[in-house]
Amino acid sequence: MRLLFTSVGRRVELMQAFKKSAIESGIELELFGADTSMTAPALYFCDHRVQVPRIKDADYIPFLVDYCDAHQIDALIPTIDTDLLVLSESKNLFKKTRVLISDPDKIMICRDKMKTGQFFKSLGIQCPIPVDDYLSYNHGYPAFIKPKDGSSSINAYKVYDQNELESYAKMVPDYIIQPFIDGIEYTVDAFCGFDGAPIFITPRIRLAVRSGEVLKTQICQDDMIISEMQKIISVFKPCGPITVQLIRDSKSGEDYFIEINPRFGGGAPLSIKAGANSCAALLRLLNGEMVGYQYKAAEDGAVFSRFDQSIKVG
Repeated sequence: MRLLFTSVGRRVELMQAFKKSAIESGIELELFGADTSMTAPALYFCDHRVQVPRIKDADYIPFLVDYCDAHQIDALIPTIDTDLLVLSESKNLFKKTRVLISDPDKIMICRDKMKTGQFFKSLGIQCPIPVDDYLSYNHGYPAFIKPKDGSSSINAYKVYDQNELESYAKMVPDYIIQPFIDGIEYTVDAFCGFDGAPIFITPRIRLAVRSGEVLKTQICQDDMIISEMQKIISVFKPCGPITVQLIRDSKSGEDYFIEINPRFGGGAPLSIKAGANSCAALLRLLNGEMVGYQYKAAEDGAVFSRFDQSIKVG
C-alpha cells in the first residue's frame, strides 16, 4: 500500500504512527512525503520524498496528479489547512488515488470562522458569537481577535478594552472578534469512514500549548463532548480525520465550540497512541474492510507530553 502525505513538514509522529500500525497489521506500506522544502524533517521518516510546487502555483495539482499516477498512490493525505480547499476541489482529477478530504462546501465552513460559527449555531451547539467589525462588537471583554481564515494562533490576540481592540483591528487582516471564554480547552480528534460515519471520537484536554499546537494533553472521555461531536459529525460527514476545538466555560460548565479542522491535527498522534488508532482504521478501509464505531477506544486519563528532536537533512 502506498500513501502520499502533502505538506508533510514536521509531522514526524504521524509518519511513525502509520509505520507502526502497518507493521502491527501485517501490511506492507510505503510512505511518500511531499513538501516545498527538502529540509522538512518528516520527509526523512518516509520511504520516498519529493519536492513539489507551492500550493498556490498553477502546477501544484497537475504535479500531484501525475505523481500519484506514476507511483500508483493509493491515498493522498493533506496535513495543513491551506492545502485543503484546492485538493477538495480537485479530488476528482485523481482517478486511481483516494484523496482523504471532505467536500468543498464543508472545507469552506472550516476555513471561514464566521461560517464555522453559523454552522455550530445551526446545530444548536454553542459558540462564541463572531463579529467582523470592531465598531459593532458589544459582547464584553476580554475578547479575542483573529483572522477569519487563520490557523496555528497566528495573528490571534486577547484584548481587554475597546482601545486595544481598535489597535489590533488595524493590524489583523480580515478579522473576526469573539468574546473570550475562560475555561478548560479541549481538542477532539475524530476519525470517520469514507461515508462520514464515525469510527473514533477522542476528546482530550489541552494542558499546555505552543503556537497553537499541544505540548501536553490528557485523554478525557467526556460523554457530553462525545454526544456533541456525534451531532456535528452526523451533519458534516467528514471523510477521514477531523479535529475540533472547544472550551468548557469555568462558570457555567457549558461547551463553546471554536473551530473545525478537517485533517489530522498536530496532536492527533496522541489519540492514536492512546488507542484510537485511526492509522490502522484507514489502512483497513483502503483494503476494502468494514470498520465500525469504536466507542471510547482511547485510554481515558492517559497523559502525553511532547518534546523536540532533530535530524540531519543535509
